[in-house]
Amino acid sequence: MNVALVGPVYPYRGGIAHYTTMLYRALREQGHDVLMVSFKRQYPRWLYPGRSDKDPSKRPLIVEDAKYWIDSLNPITWFTTFWRIRGYRPDALVLQWWTTFWAPVWFTLGVLNRLLLQRPLVFICHNVLPHEVRGWDPWLARMVLRWGTRFIVQSEEERGRLLTLMPRAQVAIVPHPVYDMFADQRIPKDEARRRLGLPLNVPVWLFFGVVREYKGLKDILAALPEIRARLGEVVLLVAGEFWEDKRPYLEMVERLGLGDSVLIEDRYIPNEEVGLYFSAADALVAPHRRVTGSGVIHMARGFKLPVIRIQGSTKSIANETIRLLKGERVLNADHHVDAEQVSWGYLVSQIVGGNS
Repeated sequence: MNVALVGPVYPYRGGIAHYTTMLYRALREQGHDVLMVSFKRQYPRWLYPGRSDKDPSKRPLIVEDAKYWIDSLNPITWFTTFWRIRGYRPDALVLQWWTTFWAPVWFTLGVLNRLLLQRPLVFICHNVLPHEVRGWDPWLARMVLRWGTRFIVQSEEERGRLLTLMPRAQVAIVPHPVYDMFADQRIPKDEARRRLGLPLNVPVWLFFGVVREYKGLKDILAALPEIRARLGEVVLLVAGEFWEDKRPYLEMVERLGLGDSVLIEDRYIPNEEVGLYFSAADALVAPHRRVTGSGVIHMARGFKLPVIRIQGSTKSIANETIRLLKGERVLNADHHVDAEQVSWGYLVSQIVGGNS
């Protein structure tokens, strides 16, 4: 079938761009024709919280025939993009939804599709609402998503959020597929640690990706003193760009006496270095305060790296981490989900299955 897929791809960086690229590849591998529509401008510079929304990787994940048609600040491009999509005559239109910043563009495409194209519109909802919800976000989300035909979310929690906005929505839960595109970068642990200047005989756990309040880095830091008191030395390697003031984190490290246990690499980690960081770690820690899909967790799954994913008090995070490091219990990302349900092929089947 012909699928019009809209979302970020290279040269844009980050989890949604990776997800869109891998979905594009999976659709093509299963014999579908795909019109990949992306952005000539994604965010205005003043609005983006990071240093740049462009991917600095020397080995980027590229979609060769992507069409960079949409300018987020130019409504004319929203209409011309629709006319081009209409000329492609898709059997389905698939939009990535993760932030209400895109509400005006997606609303335009949704309305025009309903009036003029009348094709199934599938929303892949990475986050039904933003991580830091503002008062107008539910209204904007409902305004856009009401034009969808079907919806794909990554967890029961996100399904609940969507049904709160739209009780009659047709929703499928499809867990985030495994990110195994970097797995061939795996190197011996000792080599990775030498290259990163890490101790060879001390447990290392990795906090990877953009640092934001909801990801719980402060909770990990608060748990470290108890972990060290009960287990001995542990190193926390923080590898990712801070999207908020870094000073409270540094002050917390100093106040808790963690200067020799916490290493911070405050930058976006390019594709070619991902394997280095995951190879050096004993576990990924991801005590997110809000349950959403996480590309980083499924990147760890691609490296077969154990994951500590827990919410709660400092005490509970410390206890869970200690159990893992003692080998009493290993948590793997989505350990409760059937392997078939975390494959890209399963995601494709859920997208196209309702349109055949």
